[in-house]
Amino acid sequence: MIRLGETRLTLDDVLEVARGEARVDLAAGARERVRASRALVDRAVAEGRVIYGITTGFGELKDRRISVEDTQQLQVNLVRSHCAGVGPAAPREVVRAMLLLRAASLAHGNSGVRPEVIEMLLAMLERRVTPVVPTQGSVGASGDLAPLAHLAAVMMGEGEAWLADQRMPAGLALRGAGLQPLTLAAKEGLALINGTQFSTAYAALACADAERLWEAAVAAAALSTEVLLGSFQPAREDVQALRPYPGALETARRLRAYSAGSALVASHKDCGRVQDAYSLRCVPNVMGAVWDALVHVERQLEVELNSVNDNPVVFALSDETVSAGLFHAEPVALAADYLKIAVAEIASLSERRVDRLLDARVSELPAVLAANAGLESGYMLAQYVCAALVSENKTLAHPASVDSIPTGAGIEDHVSMAPIGARHARQVVDNAARVVAMELLCACRGLEFRRPLMAGEGCERLYGAIRRVAGAPEGDRPLAGPCEDVARWVLSSAPIKLAEEVLES
Repeated sequence: MIRLGETRLTLDDVLEVARGEARVDLAAGARERVRASRALVDRAVAEGRVIYGITTGFGELKDRRISVEDTQQLQVNLVRSHCAGVGPAAPREVVRAMLLLRAASLAHGNSGVRPEVIEMLLAMLERRVTPVVPTQGSVGASGDLAPLAHLAAVMMGEGEAWLADQRMPAGLALRGAGLQPLTLAAKEGLALINGTQFSTAYAALACADAERLWEAAVAAAALSTEVLLGSFQPAREDVQALRPYPGALETARRLRAYSAGSALVASHKDCGRVQDAYSLRCVPNVMGAVWDALVHVERQLEVELNSVNDNPVVFALSDETVSAGLFHAEPVALAADYLKIAVAEIASLSERRVDRLLDARVSELPAVLAANAGLESGYMLAQYVCAALVSENKTLAHPASVDSIPTGAGIEDHVSMAPIGARHARQVVDNAARVVAMELLCACRGLEFRRPLMAGEGCERLYGAIRRVAGAPEGDRPLAGPCEDVARWVLSSAPIKLAEEVLES
């Protein structure tokens, strides 16, 4: 049970809700804070106070006064008019994360909504009502306005939603789940759409997947280094202690653990090779830098998971409403851009090892890992595919946050473009997972050509895990299916569990 308003949300909590069955409710203390903030809004409306988005219009219409009688219709109109998103629908796991994160922000009691609004968000989670949210149309500044408006519309019984795995009109989905459409009160439409939850949901899930990918990529690097008869001397603890970045130390620790007890490593102890290519020798340094980046991104995102990003914000104790810029998604934008740049490096390094595994001139293995090279093309196309994915990542990794196009008649004169960065981060992670999958397939095939020598115990465990997903080939076969199967393994919890076992053994 995740109790909003009582404990801090973590990246794992988001995963458990987005992809699992974790239950969420509103803590009693939070409910009281929410009620107090709502009472302030009700008083402000009754007294005719001029408050942005409650008794005024929105954006460039902020100076238009709204009568008390129209404050409710104002919120309905806001949600409807902002349902302007375009493009394909966001994955359901992203939207489930959005529902959780918007509820968590409102649960702080600084948004002026009724508890019923939060309860509706949580009921939709529990009963698997997932709004259809288009992926394009937000600039990540005054909140992710368009995506969140599509989410809020479903709460009103408008738009489209999935009920479990079926897509249908929102009203039918709510009825099928035993829920009644919500009638919005003053401030509530604005509170639902003024937030970073679309950007943050994408970035949070991408970050979680990137951490799994990192573990798989380090394991792949260890196996490839063994198969390519590379040296693990650069991973020595005393060597990395000379430049003690936390990520480099962690990477080296894993490399040593995966290769421990290796007959392959022992077989070329006195080979006379002076040093390896960077894609082998510099794994602790490159992958370590990626680890440090992921740690930073997770830290930034967990601040966002536990923040208020509404406008105006409500302070019940001092009877104040304050217009500010907490909805600006620049912290998420920079984190997402850093994330995708770091993950692109995972794929870039992995592709270079794939190339070496396939090149008989440097690998001392059969050309393109084919048992009958010439008649068979073996794994030749693995490197082509990796090259394409790495090249695509280079384009996607261009930072979205360096761009800004003013909106709202120049009032919103700097925007973050966080949704673009976050969506691209997810694609970069998916691309990198396929590159690492190809490396794992090639490294496993290469190990088979090194038999009867055995790799380190950890690498042999990795080999067994991959062969359970994608069996050993006999002659040429399509690589597409095995690559997708292994990529799913890469993005599962399996690489983290494997690393834990190897490090403990």
